[in-house]
Amino acid sequence: MFSHVMLGATDIEASKVFYDAVLGALGIGPGMENVTDSGIKRYMYITPTGIFAITQPLNGEPASCGNGSTIGFAVESAEQGDAWHAAGLANGGSACEDAPGIREGSMGKLYLAYLRDPAGNKLCALQRL
Repeated sequence: MFSHVMLGATDIEASKVFYDAVLGALGIGPGMENVTDSGIKRYMYITPTGIFAITQPLNGEPASCGNGSTIGFAVESAEQGDAWHAAGLANGGSACEDAPGIREGSMGKLYLAYLRDPAGNKLCALQRL
């Protein structure tokens, strides 16, 4: 359904450290640098199923997170989700929502873990059980 997701990052290097760690926990290699003709720096995390990217905002303003927005990353196990969460906390992220774990609701049984990245964007690791 999606070709890519791109988030703004005011401190692009701090965000790269964070995303290299959390996406590395999912088996995704470090972000590849891309600089636009106007000098805007981006990092791309390219997989066979899509691209996740972080960028300095094109308008030169500070990046801001979307209130009510969440980007979800699929994990293969609770252990991988726990490693994702721990990597985020150790690399500039912050915990949000409940502690990582299994929840049951109208969507069925899910493993969920939530973080905020250095720019305040809300992220989730999810496994459908």
